[in-house]
Amino acid sequence: MKEKHIFDIILLIARPGAGKSEIIDYLKKTPIEERIERFHVGKMEEIDDFPMLWTWFEEDSLLEKMGYPRLHTDKEGYFLGQHLWNLLIERIGLEYQKRQRDIPEYRETFTTIIEFSRGKEHGGYQSAFSHLLSEMIQKMAVLYIDVTWEESLRKNHKRFNPDRPDSILEHSLPDSKLEHLYKEVDWSEVSKADPKFLIIQGVKVPYIVFDNADDVTTQRGEALGTRLEQAIKELWALY
Repeated sequence: MKEKHIFDIILLIARPGAGKSEIIDYLKKTPIEERIERFHVGKMEEIDDFPMLWTWFEEDSLLEKMGYPRLHTDKEGYFLGQHLWNLLIERIGLEYQKRQRDIPEYRETFTTIIEFSRGKEHGGYQSAFSHLLSEMIQKMAVLYIDVTWEESLRKNHKRFNPDRPDSILEHSLPDSKLEHLYKEVDWSEVSKADPKFLIIQGVKVPYIVFDNADDVTTQRGEALGTRLEQAIKELWALY
C-alpha cells in the first residue's frame, strides 16, 4: 500500500472567533504542493456545522412567517432541545459518508476538515465526541485553538458583518448569547488525562493545542504559517 503523506481528518475545534475559519482559509489559499509538504493537508473538503444550524434559523423564520410552528429554535434563537446540538454532529458524520461515496479516491487524496465549537451549556465536547461517527474517529487528529473567553468576545465583535450574517468568516453572536453558550468550555476536562491523546469512544486520538492568544490568524500571514507548520509537525508525528 502506498504511504500516505496527508491527514485523513483534522478536527478543528475552539471557542467562536478563535481562528478556526481563518486557519482553513489560509490552508485553502496555500498551493497544494506546499500544503502537503508543510501541513500534510491534501485536497480539502470542509464540513462545518455553522451552515447547518444557520439553515435551521432561516427555516424557522420562514415557518413563523407562514404561520407554522418553529421546528428548531425559539424566537431568541436558542435550540428547542439540547439534542439538536448532537444532531449537528450526527449530520457531520452523514456528510462525511456522502463525500466518501461520491468523490473518487476520496481517502487517498483528500483531507477532511471538521469544524465546530461547543460550550458546557449544551453538553460540551464530551457530548459532541460521543456522537462522532466511529469510522471518522479511527483516522482523525484534533487541532484545538486556545483562546480566552475575552479574546473570543473581542473577535466576535470584530468579525461581524451585518450584511452577511450567514457568512462563515463574518458571522457573529450577540454578547449575551455568546456568554450563555460558550463562556464555559470543557476542553480542559476532556484533555486533562493525557497531553497528547484524547480517548474518544475508546479510541486514542492524537491532539495538539494551537496557542492563538496573540491572534496570528486574523492577518493570515507568515506568522500564522510558521506557527501552524510547527503545530502540524507535532500532530503529524503523533498521527
